[in-house]
Amino acid sequence: MSTYSLIATAAMGLESLVAKEVNNLGYECKVDNGKIEFIGDEKAIARSNLWLRTADRVKIKVGEFKAESFDELFEKTKALNWESFLPENAEFPVQGKSVKSKLFSVPDCQAIVKKAIVERLRSHYKKVSWFEENGPLYKIEVAIHKDIATLTIDTSGVGLHKRGYRVNQGDAPLKETLAAALIQLTNWHPDRPFCDPFCGSGTIPIEAALIGQNIAPGFNRDFASESWPIINKQVWDDARNEAEDLAKYDQPLKIIGTDIDHRMVNVAKENAIEAGLGDLIEFKQMQVKDFTTKDQYGVIVGNPPYGERLGERKEVEKMYAEMGKSFSNLDTWSIYILTSYEKFEEIYGKKATKMRKLFNGFIRTDLYQYWGPRPPRE
Repeated sequence: MSTYSLIATAAMGLESLVAKEVNNLGYECKVDNGKIEFIGDEKAIARSNLWLRTADRVKIKVGEFKAESFDELFEKTKALNWESFLPENAEFPVQGKSVKSKLFSVPDCQAIVKKAIVERLRSHYKKVSWFEENGPLYKIEVAIHKDIATLTIDTSGVGLHKRGYRVNQGDAPLKETLAAALIQLTNWHPDRPFCDPFCGSGTIPIEAALIGQNIAPGFNRDFASESWPIINKQVWDDARNEAEDLAKYDQPLKIIGTDIDHRMVNVAKENAIEAGLGDLIEFKQMQVKDFTTKDQYGVIVGNPPYGERLGERKEVEKMYAEMGKSFSNLDTWSIYILTSYEKFEEIYGKKATKMRKLFNGFIRTDLYQYWGPRPPRE
């Protein structure tokens, strides 16, 4: 098998979680802003796409070089071995971005990279005419940062947050990758109760069930690189069989999702059924102030409304105060709340054990962590 330089891209603040996941798959990695780099073969491409819960995409790094002029960008792009990746009929659109660089015109950079790849493939495939591009898709990106150009091919296709189970969603859905990250930042174990009191379309409880039973998040979807000639179909079959063997379908779980909106509760149920987890998660309509439980040592993960719009602020403050009162009885539980509301601790009525900065899309938020005691050893 060939080896490739691979990049798992990550949202700001989640790099360490993605790196841990890459390590858990058995690959050593290097962490940078927004990306985790590692070396792997075709099997690594399949396994990382299937298993990475918190990464956005997996890309092959074809080359990286300094480019301060369009000539330099053209010649150095043309010098890369594109024929090792792209068959003669490849469809290869080029995307681009440029930050703090002399070559700041992204459309020009895209056009030059496209032209250079075409020239390289023409000489390799001995073609005079234009390429038809009616074959498998290879999304190429030229990213220039401080005059260093990085050229990558996306192996994932649709972003990894699209697990394939979301039949429906609410107004402000939480990305599946961020939901998985929130759970991985807790002290939850599958033998403990888990609750999301603002479940919306059910993303956090569904991701918890996938983690609890060690189900690969990509089990239910396809990836762009599955149609590539350089990756044998057997590689994908083996990776999927491995995922099936590692799943713990008999692991009992106690996961509850509640929401004030009965329509969202129905949406959450539909999504859980689509994910094949309908029997594992209990969804019900409930206000957070009514939450009570006799269970011990559970974990709450919530992404409540933030009160970003002025008209909602009073409502949200009232709800945070009610939540503080309701949760004050949960002596043994650990509670994790994600919000952009800066005075959350004050309204909630308790100072967090720890806070962590995260971005929910473009909204800067904090994860307020209230750690409960460890359960006694049995």
